[in-house]
Amino acid sequence: MTSNYPPNDDEPNLNKPDGSNPPPPPPGSYPPQEGNYPPRQGSYPPPQGSYPPPGGYPPPQGSYPPPQGGYPPPPGQGPGGFPPPPPPSYGDPGQPGFGGQPGYGGQPATVSVGDALGYGWARFKANAGVWIGMCLIAVVVSGVINAAFSWDRYTNSDDLTVAASFSILSIIGSLVSVIVSIIFQAAFTRGALSETDGVKPGFGDFFRFKSLAPVFAVAILVGLINAVAFILCFLPVLITGYLLWYSLTFVIDRDLDPIAAIKASFKLTTDNVGQLLPLALVCVLLNIGGAILCLIGLLVTIPVTLLAGVYAYRVLTGGPVAPVAA
Repeated sequence: MTSNYPPNDDEPNLNKPDGSNPPPPPPGSYPPQEGNYPPRQGSYPPPQGSYPPPGGYPPPQGSYPPPQGGYPPPPGQGPGGFPPPPPPSYGDPGQPGFGGQPGYGGQPATVSVGDALGYGWARFKANAGVWIGMCLIAVVVSGVINAAFSWDRYTNSDDLTVAASFSILSIIGSLVSVIVSIIFQAAFTRGALSETDGVKPGFGDFFRFKSLAPVFAVAILVGLINAVAFILCFLPVLITGYLLWYSLTFVIDRDLDPIAAIKASFKLTTDNVGQLLPLALVCVLLNIGGAILCLIGLLVTIPVTLLAGVYAYRVLTGGPVAPVAA
């Protein structure tokens, strides 16, 4: 068996026919000269001039990482790797003023008395029959309740038992009257909100509530606060009446709980005193004028001032306001 290894100098080469050995390679031909063969494993850095590793090392300056802006940001991220800002929202229900978005497009919202009353008149005029009908229904229902439970005032009786019965009926009548009053107040607010949404409410639409429990709760709380303020003096009740103006509106429009609605109304009215206080004063004066006109004027002034107030509420909270027909 022949060997594939090269023979030593003093050993005959069995692969040659004559057994002679080939001459040794000239000096410098083996091993290869430095720089023509990769360095031994573990040598670092490689000798200058030796072949570079695949791909080059170190990489040329600027090849990695890629230049900033060379690639689009991943989906859901903005420049610099940060998430993009959230889109403007309708508003935080618990924070009137509403996250720096008081108006449209981030611009400060403004409400003038003329614009609010003009909007209220235009909306009322376009649906006057329903609004006047609702006012008449409220008057008739309240009158029937008062007549049913207050007839004992005109009855003279020396019987203590009968007198006590009449007193109990009077208390029940007062409670029923308060409940009906709250329901109609909420119904008028619901109708005004529908008008600003661009919907002409029918009679049934006024009474479409998600829940009456928070409506009664906020109405009772506001009533108690105003009652305490009235006992202290007449002026405080005017102040609390203004500050709590939109408590019921926040409950119906934003589904806030009673405490949050009261806080929201307080913040909205205090942040916009220069715009809402003049409107409130004008609305009160208009309703006083309507009452002077044999109460007939209230059939117009109550819906118009209510619509004007809800218009101002929607504008200042960044809510939807349907345009009026030309």
